Amino acid sequence: MAHGTHDYDIDPRNESIVIGINDALLPRDQAMVSVFDSGFMLGDGVWEGIRIHGGKPAFLDDHLRRLYEGAKGIDMDIGRTPAELTAMIQATLDANGMGPDTDGVHIRLMVTRGVKSTPYQDPRFTISAPTIVIIPEHKTARPETLAQGISLYTVSIRRGRPDVQDPKWNSHSKLNCISACIQAAKAGADEGLMLDPQGFVATCNSTHFFIVREPDGPDGPTEVWTSTGDYCIPGITRRNVLRLCAEHGITAREKNFSVTECYGATEAFVTGTFAGIAPVTEIDGRTIGTGERGPIVERMQQHYLELLDRECR
Repeated sequence: MAHGTHDYDIDPRNESIVIGINDALLPRDQAMVSVFDSGFMLGDGVWEGIRIHGGKPAFLDDHLRRLYEGAKGIDMDIGRTPAELTAMIQATLDANGMGPDTDGVHIRLMVTRGVKSTPYQDPRFTISAPTIVIIPEHKTARPETLAQGISLYTVSIRRGRPDVQDPKWNSHSKLNCISACIQAAKAGADEGLMLDPQGFVATCNSTHFFIVREPDGPDGPTEVWTSTGDYCIPGITRRNVLRLCAEHGITAREKNFSVTECYGATEAFVTGTFAGIAPVTEIDGRTIGTGERGPIVERMQQHYLELLDRECR
């Protein structure tokens, strides 16, 4: 059984990767940040996961746009232009010999507010420029996850309103999602399905969520549903799936729906930068559809791979 879409096989090459920290390129065992760093102390920062396909960072403009918008939301000046940040990413890839033919690399790009003079939350106690960390690893989703799927458990931890902590921020403060992940794992599931404050389906603890339904019965049209997006980060793979549905004549709706409507779905799947698209075969002990990857999920997986090829050619 899978243990979430982020499961991967250990690659010994990752023991000797070079990590970018600000303007330095350091071996993994020497790459460190201060114990006074805002990210370590307080989770004060934003981050992106970026997939390398054909030697290029896929959808990099979208990722950087989300990163800079999140930084502006928390009033943090990254101190580098998107072009400068792109050059830093490329320099880190080059230092690792991850050239034009590279696939199967996943980058974690993290930007924190910087080093503080003392352990305290007030941003005015920050005494350095932001800390920028770029970690490229040889890492891909397990094939069995993409073929056999994962199980979900509807957790009691809700996605919060934007007046509490805006879910549009892809922030370092992930305890809300970590708590959901823990509860799902304790229940024996791979990931947690999270509801919004009104009780409608919002997202998963680390991925976005879709269901496939036939509202008019098996003889009617098939529709793909996902949440309104009000209580989750603006997912890049999520948006690409909605675009692919439009391109290929599949009706897709962003709408409120309940967990009961998930149980009655013919298929379900999750999306994310790391794994792309992965089927969901069980929710809360209920088998979804046939309990196997369905035709819509398989079709969307193929369309997504074609989109990656177009993006990174």
